[in-house]
Amino acid sequence: MPKARRSSLTAWLSTLDEGRLHRVLRNRPDAAAAPEPRALGELAERLQRPGSVALAVARLPLPALQVAEAVAALGERGGRAGLAALLGRRAERAVRRLDEMLTTLADHALVWPADSGELRMATALREVWATPLGLDQPLEALLSAATSEDLRAMLAKLGVKASGDTKAARLAALREHYGSAERILAVVAKAPPGTRRLLERRAAGPPAARRGIIFGSPDPVPGADSRWAEERGLLLRERHGYGRPRMPAEVALALRGPEWRAPFDAEPPAVDLVPVGDEEVAREAAATAGAFTARAASVLKECADRPLAVLKSGGVGVRELARLAKATRCDEPVVRLVLECAHASGLLSRTGNQVVATRAYDAWAEHEPADRLVTLLRAWWGLPMTPTGARDEEGRAVPALAPFVSCAGCAQARRGLYDALRGLPAGHGAARPAEVGTLIPWHRPMADELPQDATPFASLIGEATTLGVLAAGALSPLGSALLDDDPTELLERAGRLLPPAVSRVRFGSDLTAVAMGTPSTRLLTLLDSVADRESDGTASLWRFSPASVRRAMDAGHGAAEIEGDLAAITDQPLPQPLTYLIADTARRHGQLRVVSALCVVIGEEPGLVAEIAAHRRLAKLGLRRVAPTVVVAEATPKDTLAALRAEGYAPVAETAAGSLRVERAPAERAPAPLPRARTAQVGGPELRALTAGLLAGPVDAPQPDQDRELPDDSDTAELLACNAEQLSLADRRQLAHAIHEGEAVTIAYVSGAGAHTVRTLSELDLDPPFLYAWCHLREDDRVFALGRIQSVMPAAATVIG
Repeated sequence: MPKARRSSLTAWLSTLDEGRLHRVLRNRPDAAAAPEPRALGELAERLQRPGSVALAVARLPLPALQVAEAVAALGERGGRAGLAALLGRRAERAVRRLDEMLTTLADHALVWPADSGELRMATALREVWATPLGLDQPLEALLSAATSEDLRAMLAKLGVKASGDTKAARLAALREHYGSAERILAVVAKAPPGTRRLLERRAAGPPAARRGIIFGSPDPVPGADSRWAEERGLLLRERHGYGRPRMPAEVALALRGPEWRAPFDAEPPAVDLVPVGDEEVAREAAATAGAFTARAASVLKECADRPLAVLKSGGVGVRELARLAKATRCDEPVVRLVLECAHASGLLSRTGNQVVATRAYDAWAEHEPADRLVTLLRAWWGLPMTPTGARDEEGRAVPALAPFVSCAGCAQARRGLYDALRGLPAGHGAARPAEVGTLIPWHRPMADELPQDATPFASLIGEATTLGVLAAGALSPLGSALLDDDPTELLERAGRLLPPAVSRVRFGSDLTAVAMGTPSTRLLTLLDSVADRESDGTASLWRFSPASVRRAMDAGHGAAEIEGDLAAITDQPLPQPLTYLIADTARRHGQLRVVSALCVVIGEEPGLVAEIAAHRRLAKLGLRRVAPTVVVAEATPKDTLAALRAEGYAPVAETAAGSLRVERAPAERAPAPLPRARTAQVGGPELRALTAGLLAGPVDAPQPDQDRELPDDSDTAELLACNAEQLSLADRRQLAHAIHEGEAVTIAYVSGAGAHTVRTLSELDLDPPFLYAWCHLREDDRVFALGRIQSVMPAAATVIG
């Protein structure tokens, strides 16, 4: 970072009052979290680090980014007035929005006013755009490496005379000539038709990014059209003719015309609004949040009773999710949402190849519905991804609770939804909640939606609606307290919306039980053990059947115990059909018994069977008499036969079909000898060459250098450190070097579905938190999340761009 630029930010910070400086630090928490600065200069340096700037940029709205890009395009040439002219906003509302965005950028220490009235910008922010607004550097900057003879030749072609023969005089003459748009257009008017078309095409948009490694001759070879423009300074190429011709900013602006203005979306997209009252919003939020809390309790109870199986690649697969959804009568998106929130809040944990409930779940299950909801809401707000995402970019199923899943754009989308809802007029909501998704990119341009979304951010809006954050097209009281990061207020509002858990039910004569509200854990456990739940949400319904009552008796509960427990949760006597069902099921329960045994001993005389069952030396067989002539044993048939014969009995073995099994000792024979193999003779020159090669090699295999605790040596490596913390220092430097030099690399990567793969990539383009590259495996452009890259190594061969 240049010293002058650093001192400019330091000087501006020194002019701020305490409140404004506090606002800057609140907007840049990553810089404020560092040790207290000894001076404003140290704070200014921290504020301009590339990683810190990248985090701040991700939180900016679209018009702020557009203003920042316009400032980057203007450079040092214009201040507030020049910026307004470039954006072309003269309406009072647009001018006020421009001032708001400049204040926002200043409050983030990204763009600030200098004493001279010019606008200064953080160096790392300026480097975000290679060609801001499609405009390259000014003429003077592009000609800095040109020789005096090059400038003389350009002036001769233009018919302009310099005041002297020095390079400075010739450069000043060119700068003055091209300082007027009319003179530039006059030169272009004299160009051949092909050159004019080339210049107009180049002025319309940014040049394509140059990728790969270039050896040998220039790329591309200049044609006649390009050569005419280069001879007059309308296009400039690097010395020795390498690279793509570049168009000075003055030329591009002149060709775009006086009516061209930089994009500036001062207002968000319009959505249809309808009046909604606070009571309507609260009522709908209470209904959806209460239903979600009840379903969450059902899903987590099923996980506690039957732990979830985990795929080898990590995460809970689609089949296990379908089983859980069927068992709890919930949709798969709700199941995914509950699992991710519960895992983030510590209610679930992966142990071995299973996902099991933790002790924190036991405490959570005993809490009131409001406390349960708050726990899950706070976890959802901090998730690094959109939990209901079920498909990746290639349409493949994504497991829930998959490792190495992080999406910074998804977290930004959640913040963008809050900003969009907060920006709606008071007392109004979106007529169609799906339209709220169109507002998110305006508030958070860095937000990412899921490939499965049919409408903008449909999955995120569905989650917010399910949780009660979005209700009646407006921000609910729950959402307002959640997003203000006020746990006490959030719990208080949740308590007002959600009633306490119910512990009483009403039994019907049609063998049903109904609980109005969220059932308590004790009530849920009791009724789930003796009845089948048919619905839950605002009201839960269970139905009794012979199979459900038998299930409770199989678990060791007697008829009197079941009737007593059910009578304790109702204010009225149990219906007669229910008591008859319990009594009838108890009468038939246990009439048939199933015994586990390794073998069965059957005798013809009850006395003989009683004798062996009481025999002391046969106690090791675990004999148990189940009928007068039948004994079951815990030993194998072979061991039982041997023990009975050792005690002088004469048992025989039976086959499964009931016939006697004849025991004959098999005759043992030696296996046939293998034919002798013919051995190859190795000797002579071949053996001597092999021996010499082995002796000449190193004694020990070379070991790779270990990572040393050194700071990142480039801005790119620092950006990688912020977005790919799992990579070692050596891997980050290898990837940063490949990005700088255009080299190919091979990475170990974990996809969104949890599949491990190895990819060779070239034409690397870093756009945190993603890496855009040409994938040699797919033979197509692909996008890779930096957080899923596990290791980096050089590719086997260099790719020529």
